[in-house]
Amino acid sequence: MARNLSMSEAVNEALDQEMARDPAVIVMGEDISGGTGSPGEDDAWGGPLGVTKGLSVKYGDRVMDTPLSESAFIGAAVGAACSGLRPVAELMFVDFMGVCFDEIFNQAAKFRYMFGGKAETPVVIRCMAGAGFRAAAQHSQMLTPIFTHIPGLKVVFPSNAYDAKGLLVQSIRDNDPVIFMEHKNLYDTKTDVPEGLYTIPFAEANVVREGGDATIVTYGQTVQRSLDAAATLASEGIECDVIDLRTLSPIDMDTVLESVEETGRLVCVDEANPRCSIAADVSATVTQEIFDSLKAGVRMVTAPHTPVPFSPALEDIYIPGADRIASAVRQTVAN
Repeated sequence: MARNLSMSEAVNEALDQEMARDPAVIVMGEDISGGTGSPGEDDAWGGPLGVTKGLSVKYGDRVMDTPLSESAFIGAAVGAACSGLRPVAELMFVDFMGVCFDEIFNQAAKFRYMFGGKAETPVVIRCMAGAGFRAAAQHSQMLTPIFTHIPGLKVVFPSNAYDAKGLLVQSIRDNDPVIFMEHKNLYDTKTDVPEGLYTIPFAEANVVREGGDATIVTYGQTVQRSLDAAATLASEGIECDVIDLRTLSPIDMDTVLESVEETGRLVCVDEANPRCSIAADVSATVTQEIFDSLKAGVRMVTAPHTPVPFSPALEDIYIPGADRIASAVRQTVAN
């Protein structure tokens, strides 16, 4: 049976059900169990936005508060994964990855390769990403390109509650390190989510809308913005495929190429900065692989190459919106 859950509830349920199923699954992070049992409070808050609330009371010392040292507890999570556990480490914001990047890209990402395929590191690093939360330049970045560049890491970015649960369960069960990104602006968005456990395989993009005039490729928060743009364009007689990548490494380029071969036009939408972004990667791959199928030049709709502004008015302009996406599609269809 499906219920209407928010993305934060879906993430919580995935953790809860996987911890109940597999005693090797542990959760660690800053302030995820602090306060449990204190006067007037039966449960911990569950992280900065309460996503893991309820797990501490239920699973005791399998939910661990960590010091305010990302390098320490991410290193501990990687070590635990090498020792038979399946840690899910919650890093408050993806922006904090810089202080623990050695543990991620020099250690966890390389163990399988360095030890001839015999080493497994089943660690999931959950983190919030993206702008629009009025959290300023140090807590709002979309750093997906940094992680997709590193061989050995898997990178996941759901756009809705249903995908969040299925992809997180898949990530926990995977034997390689997974960077699991959650857009903080999507935590309250709801969709139907089955009660039982289910998985969504990596590298299977979701065609969330079909149309023959142009292809829009995106992920995360900009999926809904792309759907809004496609609805506006449909009223003008322009029909678009909208593809939600869901996982960025591995990435499902087959679905993208198949769509663009049919439509002949591509618009890549990415909240990340434009240089070396997912949009740039997809654009380059399409141009290289099926250049002769293109009827017009590929267009990218991205954030500008600047830090995320704190000003609400500027931040709203910073994030690719439906109007900008629709304008890019109109321009490519006109050529």
